[in-house]
Amino acid sequence: MISIIIRTKNEERWITSCLRSVFKQDYKDFEVIIVDNDSTDKTLEKAKEFNVKKIVTCKDYLPGKAINLGVAESVGDYLVCLSGHCIPVNDKWLSGFMENFKDKKVAGVYGRQEPMSFTADFDKRDLSIVFGLDKKIQLKDSFFHNANSMIRRDVWEEIPFDEKVTNIEDRVWAKNVLGKGYKIIYEPQASVYHYHGIHQNGNVERCTNVVKIMGSIEDFSGQHLEIENLNIVAVIPIRGPLQYLKEKPLIGYTIEHALKSKYIKKIIVATDDPQIAEAAVELGAEVPFLRDASLSEEHVDIDQVLEHCLNKIESLGIFPDLLVLLEATFPFRPDSLIDNMIKQMVKKGMDSIIAAKRENKSLWKEKEGQIEQIDEGLTPRKFKEPSFIGLKGVGCVTHPEFIREGTLLGHKIGLYEIDNPYSPIEVRSEEDFKLAEKLIGSWQQQIKQKLNTRSV
Repeated sequence: MISIIIRTKNEERWITSCLRSVFKQDYKDFEVIIVDNDSTDKTLEKAKEFNVKKIVTCKDYLPGKAINLGVAESVGDYLVCLSGHCIPVNDKWLSGFMENFKDKKVAGVYGRQEPMSFTADFDKRDLSIVFGLDKKIQLKDSFFHNANSMIRRDVWEEIPFDEKVTNIEDRVWAKNVLGKGYKIIYEPQASVYHYHGIHQNGNVERCTNVVKIMGSIEDFSGQHLEIENLNIVAVIPIRGPLQYLKEKPLIGYTIEHALKSKYIKKIIVATDDPQIAEAAVELGAEVPFLRDASLSEEHVDIDQVLEHCLNKIESLGIFPDLLVLLEATFPFRPDSLIDNMIKQMVKKGMDSIIAAKRENKSLWKEKEGQIEQIDEGLTPRKFKEPSFIGLKGVGCVTHPEFIREGTLLGHKIGLYEIDNPYSPIEVRSEEDFKLAEKLIGSWQQQIKQKLNTRSV
């Protein structure tokens, strides 16, 4: 048996993809033990959705101590060390390791670590240089890496990991086993995706140029989280009363768009109105709770509403990897918008992405009674840096960790440009409804024509 020891510390963004890939391996005789360093996010709740044998807490964290704690709870003859943010590339990962242990003199094997499409240039460079495509047998070189490795249990019993060193416990161990006459192997077939690298400094411009050259040799573009494996939940916040657009509930247009998504697993309507709740369920959404009426006051912002909704959702045992915010007051969405936003965000490793409209006209703001221009003034349009108007109600995709912190958006934000005049139209006032009723027919006709064109 193989015992897989996964070390974690606030890995909620990665642990689902990590464990999903682990449990897809073609080598099935294994157990999983998680050693967690006091995670404060939803790492452990997500881990418990899988067949994890045991979760061990390591409060006074040192890398060697954490691994030894995990091994002490395990029974396998072979021990895998895996970081919680590393994702096995394919289902041959474990068997790729095991092939090397036919030789009894092999103490340990470490695998390849590949960058993801959104990995920083420094880290792409370092990972590609250190973890190459050629297998190596090491008799003197003590390089070893416990983000992705396998060792023999009997060798660990003879030489456990040093529990006093603050880092490079893997290289200290490798030096000791090589001194006893064992071998270390680098196996590129046992590969994981690792979003950050092993060295994180250097000249930015030079590194970027190096990565461009490497990119012409090796394609990193397809290396990202598998979107189909993510638990993506759409949240539609709406307060009463129930309103209609062209004899159809206004919220129905947004639910319909969400249902067309390939990636959204659940559509949750967060409302304080029983009539809206009933209509939403009939239209195909879920309403597992009615939100507190106090959250419908004019002064309450969307961050507070979403934080409340996320707490309710997670209390039901639902732990989203991504949240999609859709507001019912925006009925004009292209069918492809939601999935395109999700794909762009995941492939580029963004914290959040928001729909936006390009604006080339003059932009002004009032500050302390004074009017200030915030664009580039009278510069000809073709030479202006573009400005964008955010349309979070049309669509916003973000990570739950930011919602828990009381904010909608993270630090690395992407914009998804809306290039049609319909989608930015918000329907709230009586005049808005009159305009929308005139436009909705022509908009739906355009959508049908596009679908027919694609099918021809």
